[in-house]
Order: sequence, then structure tokens, then C-alpha cells
Amino acid sequence: MPDEPLPPTPPGPVDPNRDEGQGSVVAERKLARVQPPSLYQVVLLNDDYTPMEFVVMVLQEYFKRDLETATQIMLKIHHEGRGVCGVYTRDVAATKVELVLAAARRAGHPLQCIMEAA
Repeated sequence: MPDEPLPPTPPGPVDPNRDEGQGSVVAERKLARVQPPSLYQVVLLNDDYTPMEFVVMVLQEYFKRDLETATQIMLKIHHEGRGVCGVYTRDVAATKVELVLAAARRAGHPLQCIMEAA
């Protein structure tokens, strides 16, 4: 039975004798490396008019600090001119800045809150 055709070859390992350049396409998979999001510090700045109690309240309400931690941060702001309230992704930090500034305006205080790259 020499005239009988050969059965089709099942897919398997690549034949090392096969010429890859004739009509075949080789796709290479590149691993996508996702960068972690940039982080930003939310910073309160000292002024001579905003009451210390208001700053402590802001730290408790908007940054979820307990009374002792909020008081320590407030004293740092008072003595050093600025204090970091927390470190967040860009959108969260921007939202917290806006919430603090709005609360200060409503209360009639000139408290300044900024964000900067961590």
C-alpha cells in the first residue's frame, strides 16, 4: 500500500527544520507592567487665625484621625508651619483638599490645605 496518503500531523512542537520565514507569523507576548499610582501628601498650612480646635476637628472628620493623633498633627502644624494629614492617590488627595477648603470657608476660617507629590 505505498500509494496511501499519510494521515495529517497533529499540532505539536515546532519542527526545527521548518522555515519560519515563509508565510508564518510569530507573535511575541510582552508582559505589561502596570505602574502603581502616584501618591500625594495632603498638607495643612499654619495660619494665625484658624482655631486649633477646628484643625483637630478637620483631622478627625476628613482624615479619620483619633483625638490624640489629630492633636499631635495640629501641634506639628502650629510649631513647624505645616503638617501632613495623609498620603493618598491623586484623586483622593484632591477630593480631601477640596472638602477641607470648603469646610474652612463655611466656618469662616482661612485654613489652607494643599497636596504635593509624596
